[in-house]
Amino acid sequence: MLGVVYGSSVRTRGLGGRLLAGIETVVGGKGAAYLKELEKAREEAIQNLVQKARAMGANAVLGIDFETTEILEGFIVVTVYGTAAVVSREV
Repeated sequence: MLGVVYGSSVRTRGLGGRLLAGIETVVGGKGAAYLKELEKAREEAIQNLVQKARAMGANAVLGIDFETTEILEGFIVVTVYGTAAVVSREV
């Protein structure tokens, strides 16, 4: 085990995304605009985690966990944590 590693992403929706989300709120629905941005933020956080783990010399990250929050109005923050490790096959 090499230690704890994390990756983060902060995203915001543009004006069009906020308008669309507002309409979805009024008429109902699953909030596709929020979901799309959340998925982008999650992917960016994972990519950041992988880069940091590789920089530590890891070839694996174990026990990952996600934390998602909103700061200010419309800023989505996704952070992913895990343990960077070097793993190999048993022979």
